Amino acid sequence: MKLLLFIAFVGMVAGGFILFSIPPLEFADSVMKHFGRRGHSIKARITAATQKKKVKGIRLIIQETGEILQATNKSSKFSMLCITSLALFVTGAFAAIAMDNMFLIPVLAVGFALLPFWYVLFTAAFYKKQLNGELETALSVITASYLRCESIITAVDENITYLNPPVVDVFRGFFNQTRLINSNVRLAIEGLKSKIDNEVFREWCDALIACQEDKNLKSTLLPIVSKLSDMRIVASELEYMLYEPMKEFITMAILLIGNIPLLYFLNRSWFNTLMFHPVGKLILAITGTVVFVSLAGVIRLSKPIEYKR
Repeated sequence: MKLLLFIAFVGMVAGGFILFSIPPLEFADSVMKHFGRRGHSIKARITAATQKKKVKGIRLIIQETGEILQATNKSSKFSMLCITSLALFVTGAFAAIAMDNMFLIPVLAVGFALLPFWYVLFTAAFYKKQLNGELETALSVITASYLRCESIITAVDENITYLNPPVVDVFRGFFNQTRLINSNVRLAIEGLKSKIDNEVFREWCDALIACQEDKNLKSTLLPIVSKLSDMRIVASELEYMLYEPMKEFITMAILLIGNIPLLYFLNRSWFNTLMFHPVGKLILAITGTVVFVSLAGVIRLSKPIEYKR
């Protein structure tokens, strides 16, 4: 009966969207804008400015996901990500209701809803790795040309055909700005500095700005670029250790979840207690909570190595 009521509720919601001609993406945008306006009081702004209040939990996951999509020029996909999260939220609640486990409804609903955001955070590690590799190549060739010609515009022009995404778009924008919009190189480098979220790249831009005042400081560029090579070497040596927690988590999660249907064949009474008794249902809810919390922790441990000043 509960399952039928839930199906009727989902149908009613879907019918409301169709009846009032409300696109799901516009609805998701409106909801996210509503949450984005929260906490903009004077007190909240002062707290944010003094950095005394740190974002935690689900809000931190959503905020980091939005920042990653913005850095990868995929901000338009955030609405679709929210729609997918809402669909998985309903799927998780539907699965818990189908098992007649009220304890499991919030666990599966919230856990399934966060899966798209966790996926973006996990794949961001591969994007960071690709970005660091392309950045190392780009800064190496551009620095070598700059040491020879002492003109950053000429150095970018000579090597832009050898650069690959996502770095090539950044330097192409810099080149177009200095040649077609504003000839102020210092201002263009300041804008270039904010295009890539990388500590070594920002340090390289600061040194490049200093070189516009004193050409003798150009010898400081090569040691900065070498930091990217050091990061790549360290990351390659520790790559197995970085992804070891994820491998162990997948193994343990398969063993843990796989034991539930296995009990059906080994001991039917234990299986019935676990699935239909209130204590067994509570144990399943606690197990699901542990799995999702562990997944969140493992994803945070799988971040690539970055240089910090």
